[in-house]
Amino acid sequence: MKDYPRKNVRNLAIIAHHGAGKTSLAEGMLFLSGATQKLGKVDDGSSILDYELEEQSRKMSINSHVAFYEWNDHLVNLVDTPGFANFLFETESALRVIDGAIIIVSGITGVKAQTQKFWQVAADLGIPRLLFMNKLDRERASFENGIADIEKDLGVKPVPLTIPIGEEESFKGVIDLIEMKAYIYAEAGKYTIDGIPKDLESQANVWRERLVESVAEINDELLEKYLSGESFDNPLIYKMLREGVLNAKIVPVYVGSAVKLIGINLLMDGVCHNLPSPLERPSIKAQNIKGEDIEKEPKAEESMSAFAFKTISDPYAGKISIMRIFSGSMKADSTVFNATRKSREKIGQLFRIIGRKQFPVSPAQFGDIVTVNKLKDTETGDTLSDESHPIVIHPQAMPQAVISYAIQPKTRADEDKLMSSLARIREEDPTVLFRRDEETKEFLLSGTGQVHVEITVDKLKNKYGVNVEMKTPKVPYKETIKTMAKAEGKYIKQTGGRGQYGDAWLQIEPLQRSGGYEFVDRIVGGVIPKNYIPSVEKGVKEAMHKGILAGYPVVDIKVILFDGKYHPVDSSDIAFKIAGSMGFKKAMEMAQPILLEPIMRVEALTPEDCLGDVIGDINSRRGKVSGVEPQAGGHVVKALVPMAEILTYAPELRSITSGRGMFSMEFSHYEEVPSHLASKIIDEASKEKMAQEG
Repeated sequence: MKDYPRKNVRNLAIIAHHGAGKTSLAEGMLFLSGATQKLGKVDDGSSILDYELEEQSRKMSINSHVAFYEWNDHLVNLVDTPGFANFLFETESALRVIDGAIIIVSGITGVKAQTQKFWQVAADLGIPRLLFMNKLDRERASFENGIADIEKDLGVKPVPLTIPIGEEESFKGVIDLIEMKAYIYAEAGKYTIDGIPKDLESQANVWRERLVESVAEINDELLEKYLSGESFDNPLIYKMLREGVLNAKIVPVYVGSAVKLIGINLLMDGVCHNLPSPLERPSIKAQNIKGEDIEKEPKAEESMSAFAFKTISDPYAGKISIMRIFSGSMKADSTVFNATRKSREKIGQLFRIIGRKQFPVSPAQFGDIVTVNKLKDTETGDTLSDESHPIVIHPQAMPQAVISYAIQPKTRADEDKLMSSLARIREEDPTVLFRRDEETKEFLLSGTGQVHVEITVDKLKNKYGVNVEMKTPKVPYKETIKTMAKAEGKYIKQTGGRGQYGDAWLQIEPLQRSGGYEFVDRIVGGVIPKNYIPSVEKGVKEAMHKGILAGYPVVDIKVILFDGKYHPVDSSDIAFKIAGSMGFKKAMEMAQPILLEPIMRVEALTPEDCLGDVIGDINSRRGKVSGVEPQAGGHVVKALVPMAEILTYAPELRSITSGRGMFSMEFSHYEEVPSHLASKIIDEASKEKMAQEG
């Protein structure tokens, strides 16, 4: 491959809601450019980019996939991103390293909630954008409705640069509104250029006038010329159009069909014409070794800096790090400094990739997106730089896990491989969390949504041969008491030889919530020798591990040992330990035992139009709304909600808000379970115990 000047390099992300056709568009661009010899298709599982088994079976991207192609003397690096809400971190990571974006709007469904979210993320990052209206060949597709949707839901004035010739089954081509030519398509993206059909001349003229007017509005001088009736030639339109896109003053719209390759060539021309090169990217914000804020310019003469935005864990090739070089250059067989981990990394071969295929490149320059295999320490979000000029580019914040499932290995072999396999998965996807809950003794797998956790379980099976069962995790209930009570624990056992004797009187009292546990020794006169008192406490503590209601740990309780008896021959540590356990259980039965449940502090971000529904749903979950605060894009609802009611909240919130809602939660405190619910929990625990014993 030839060496491209930086002004002829484009770094591009394709973003949209799930099902809009991102991967189909990327596959079409690769095929038309000759980067691939076969047109990969999502529907039949032949996609070159969506090569993971989980992606092929679900017909959806779950990872960002990197590729490149050459077009009109330009090198284009593209990142095909996931559109499903659970994988927003992947998309946001990609947006941090590209210079421009294509946002797809479906010609059937228009702008969806996830499209709005991606649009705003790209806008916040200052990324120039093109819009592509896809699927105009499908039933119920409408160009006019799609344009109206863009205006209403994205709040921008869309400027079509191409318009369709026909719609639905009759969609066969597009009109280029700058050159005023018609492109009529045959199979495999081949086309003929012709004059504009007579019946579309009037429509084409109206849309071209809108284009010229939008170009004129970029600056006052042009607008004055336009209003005075002066015409603009095409070179000026191209020039001002590019300026308008780079400054977010114009939002161009291209139309077509990704699957049928209609209009894709003009969109690819638009990428080269209208999106920025690495030279036009703003300086990267970072910190130097002293922790001072600095900016790194995209220049060849700057010291090298690169950001690892994606990791692939390949069972055969090992760990593959994908990075964007922001300044300077990187060579094969060199040593660089991981400024995040404070360690040296040996760079072997550098590659560009298309799906699974790797293409060697060296050196890699600023503006390139490359991969390196088997780096020792580098993880997603790390910065590589020259050791003499180390800098750290701040990684994005990790999204909070919002849903957890308990997973149980099916066999001992699965159990042996589970931890190492999850660690490999987490190299690729740092939003996956796993831990053992010490209270419920369950192994919990957490993620950004139910689909995220399910796909992680599929990866365990398909990629690493680990089979697990997935179930809703147990709620870590606890037990406590409401009143004071006293009871005697007496243990007597006579056998042929030495017997066992221990007698302890205990008083138990409730402590305030989160009071924990307190043991008080009030033995006087030596009725229980001091060496047996620790044994009584040990018996109490063991009894507290499983309460008398449903077998949950006992908390917030004060235990007073105030009387007892011993036998000079038969008493022992074990006898007083058993006596302590017996006395505690008897006293607890008389002290009005109750169940406690964990209460979570929840913050739910909801659009304005869903606020009432979200609050109503929280109330239906026994939640207590403590406040509603306005925030960009909607409101934040703050509430306290029982954990039992919110274990599967993520899919419900997504449904209520059409995918626009997000939430975070953290533990707040424990509260008493309402009596009618407590009886159900106790009954279920009793049945479970009987099943285990039976």
